[in-house]
Amino acid sequence: MGVAFGFGWTPCIGPVLAAVLAAAAAARGAADGVALLAAYAAGLGVPFLLAALYLPALLARVRRTARFGLWLQRIAGAGMVAMGMAMITGDLTRFGAWMLRTFPALALIG
Repeated sequence: MGVAFGFGWTPCIGPVLAAVLAAAAAARGAADGVALLAAYAAGLGVPFLLAALYLPALLARVRRTARFGLWLQRIAGAGMVAMGMAMITGDLTRFGAWMLRTFPALALIG
């Protein structure tokens, strides 16, 4: 399970870690580099700690919503098929362009 997690994790986390390491190397002093790496480590670790802390409450909610599981899977599957078709036909690109024209503030995100 850990190997599978690592394969999925590495492409997402690798470029960010490289950027943080480069910024830490170019920092004015060791303390600045340590602060950058500590912030990076906290950003990775805190969400996992919070997930562990709230896991019992989450599991209780999941059990209550389990009756909707089949329908949620079907809806999510239909959404994935629709997104795939939109990508194949080019409609997703047109939709993205429309969103940027209609809501220009979206261009400021990311």
